[in-house]
Amino acid sequence: MKQCELRTARRRGPGGQHRNKTESAVILKHVPTGVEGQAAERRSQPDNARNALKRLRMNLALEVRDPSFPECAPTELWRKRCPNGRIAVNPEHADFAPLIAEALAVILEHAGHLHGAAEQLGCTFSQLCKFLKEEPRAWLLVSHWRKERELPALQ
Repeated sequence: MKQCELRTARRRGPGGQHRNKTESAVILKHVPTGVEGQAAERRSQPDNARNALKRLRMNLALEVRDPSFPECAPTELWRKRCPNGRIAVNPEHADFAPLIAEALAVILEHAGHLHGAAEQLGCTFSQLCKFLKEEPRAWLLVSHWRKERELPALQ
């Protein structure tokens, strides 16, 4: 949060007169990268702030690569969330975005080859695919990387 800029705004939509008179929408911008997370679906600014932070974390996971991930993968967080080769995390949990970031970094390091990435991460190919499908944008990103490298499309 120290690297973020917070803005509020008015947005249209359901919520009646209260929504149109208050700045309940929240926009969080990660200043070093310019990546944003926004939320406006609730009438409460604190609720929208929580949702905006969650979206910002996921957007950072999808758009920013940490070059240290492939070297240290799997991290302690990954090992904790992947006991016995099964990835156990709810997409709503705060650990989900960092795990997506780690998986994407390792997949990119393996040039889009999910079998090698899964082996390094200590899970199965099918578990990694299932995990990535929990965030459709991550699945599309991996599919795009594979297409660039002329690898077969994922099912």
